[in-house]
Amino acid sequence: MAALTNLAELDILDLMFTNVAFPDIGDVGGLLPSASPGTWAIALHTGNAIDDTSTLQTQVEAAYSGYVRQVVVRSVAQWTVGGDGLVDNDNDIDFIISTSGPETETDVSLGGFDSSNAMQIFGTLAADLVVNNGVTPSFAAGALDITAA
Repeated sequence: MAALTNLAELDILDLMFTNVAFPDIGDVGGLLPSASPGTWAIALHTGNAIDDTSTLQTQVEAAYSGYVRQVVVRSVAQWTVGGDGLVDNDNDIDFIISTSGPETETDVSLGGFDSSNAMQIFGTLAADLVVNNGVTPSFAAGALDITAA
């Protein structure tokens, strides 16, 4: 059985989150970054965000009044890829204030910001987040941890 090296994992994360080329794959330029960096759509979920039948961000997605996914650009100004293989958000990610509730968010996902709603990354929150009227869900800078496992 073969596995990716730590270097390859870091290069993939760099390409995915900071739009930096993955060197030495294919030709001299490697896997090139996008001409336009693109974005990640961050979604909250009220239950397990992925199951055997769906990999859509709409799966048990938050539905409190005012909720919309938050968009974060793929750039070194928004994300840090650490040598330990951990990706962190560099800035706060603030969702829109709730005008209803309560609703309990348990999971988070990242996906493309288009009509496909394709989920690329998912995980369970370290602690459930109860969203009541007047609550603004957010991830403080450095609080959204992502690994290539």
